[in-house]
Amino acid sequence: MLSSEEALQKLFDLVKPLGKETVTIANASGRILRDDCVAKHPQPSFSMSAMDGYALASKDIKPNAKLKVIGESAAGHPSQEKINSGESIRIFTGAAIPEGADKVVIQEQVLRKNEYIEFKGNIDQSTYIRPAGSDFKKSLIFKAPKLITPYDVMLLASMGHSKLNVSKRPIISIISTGDELIPPSTEPKFGQIICSNSYGIKAMLEENGAIAKILPIAKDNVASLETAFQLAKNSDIVITTGGASVGDHDLVKQVAKQVGIKPSFYKVAMRPGKPLMAGKCNSFIFVGLPGNPVSSMICSQVFLKPMINKMLGLKYEKTKRTKYPLANALKKNGSREHYMRAHLKNGEVTVQINQDSASTSILQSSNALVVRPPHDQCREKNDLVEVIRL
Repeated sequence: MLSSEEALQKLFDLVKPLGKETVTIANASGRILRDDCVAKHPQPSFSMSAMDGYALASKDIKPNAKLKVIGESAAGHPSQEKINSGESIRIFTGAAIPEGADKVVIQEQVLRKNEYIEFKGNIDQSTYIRPAGSDFKKSLIFKAPKLITPYDVMLLASMGHSKLNVSKRPIISIISTGDELIPPSTEPKFGQIICSNSYGIKAMLEENGAIAKILPIAKDNVASLETAFQLAKNSDIVITTGGASVGDHDLVKQVAKQVGIKPSFYKVAMRPGKPLMAGKCNSFIFVGLPGNPVSSMICSQVFLKPMINKMLGLKYEKTKRTKYPLANALKKNGSREHYMRAHLKNGEVTVQINQDSASTSILQSSNALVVRPPHDQCREKNDLVEVIRL
């Protein structure tokens, strides 16, 4: 069996970065920027007032001075007047600073009498002017690749970009297999199980930038599985859940070969997730996940998310691990790497007592995985262990 790192490397070898497509700035949030963007102009492109008040020459601020108001400058309606000595212009926030002015005196510090203003006491030293380019210069470069956030959208729009080149999103089809499976909308009869894997996997994949499609549940027969693979043929990745073990009714491996998938590996020395398999045919990458819900979600976390990163043109590597002290002692680990459901709180991690790979409630209540290497010795409270945050 492969180690998880060996399996991940083989999965990386199967995929490559996808191409680019152009989207409008209004639809760019959540996408991966692929090309650097250079600001087309400085921001602001002109010196503007930061407050409501009066624009004037600071040298005219003197005790008992009276300045004539010769015009008005509002946002979008700049004054064309030039300020000379003894003059001022009524100005509003966001308006262009008139020629000859180097300061805005806020309206609270001014007494207006008809066409003249006088100053109330001492005037503060702030200019209340945002100089041209004070936010960013025309030379600003927004570097790619990067996940575009709403804040990035605002900045890129300010830089003058209405369209962006982004990564194409990988299309991933999910096929759940098993005669026992039924959709969540159906009341289960004796012996039936609600199919939850595909919904959790879809949510995780889409959260990480893919387009995920849930295909109809495939029954445990060759014809049903062949039909499911046919429906998924235009995908970048086809995922199956279940049918990957060695039982008589587990047919995925057999049918995968029949539809032209060349195997890359089968079985990984990890717990849960041992019966993971992968391969490739001409049109798509194939990843066979275990049927147990917890196993399928942990495998998605450990393997599928880094694969998607590579396809999106992002940095790709194994899922980040950080060391935290244990809040409870652990017994010696077995021969496989173990991804233990745990809860991280106040700087320490508590491993859940129940590690059943079919328990979705335990996984849902966890916010971390403690990763234990094969044959890891007994661990005491406060020992440092590797943790993946969920």
